[in-house]
Amino acid sequence: MKVRLARPGDGDALAAIYGPMVATTAVSFELDPPSGAEMARRMASTLPAYPWLVMDAGDAVVGYAYAHRFHERAAYDWTVETSVYVDAGTRGRGVGRALYTALVSALVAQGYRRALAGIALPNPASVRLHESVGFRHVGDYRGVGWKFGAWHDVGMWELDLQPGGGPPSTPVPIDALSSELFA
Repeated sequence: MKVRLARPGDGDALAAIYGPMVATTAVSFELDPPSGAEMARRMASTLPAYPWLVMDAGDAVVGYAYAHRFHERAAYDWTVETSVYVDAGTRGRGVGRALYTALVSALVAQGYRRALAGIALPNPASVRLHESVGFRHVGDYRGVGWKFGAWHDVGMWELDLQPGGGPPSTPVPIDALSSELFA
């Protein structure tokens, strides 16, 4: 298995992984599974400023992780929100951790300062994954998402990517990084 940058042609594979999470769980607060074309559009709208990574297992994509802008206001330009999704048949085999490790490495190399992650609760597997790569729990939003006839909480986790508090530099585009970063 190998981590690589996602390509526009990966949209259908990403939709196949994410769709069941949307359709059958409250892990995602989307109500309708997006198509492969929509996933490719989402990817294109954030690259090259933010990474989308996939885990290739032979000829199949078995997971993906990505970052996107946390908030539109300019003072947030060095903070990202992250997500990771793994194919149901591959969970528990280290795919999520490998993807998140590569994603964090890319974000550090790009110069982002902080990564944030929201986890629909309860979700002990996702909490373990995030904490295993260094995220720490910073609080919860109670009853903020309505899905499947119930209100759901969202826990917030954060990860410091850069030390110190000096002035930031402009983040480096993901396509300017070495592909060896993902090997």
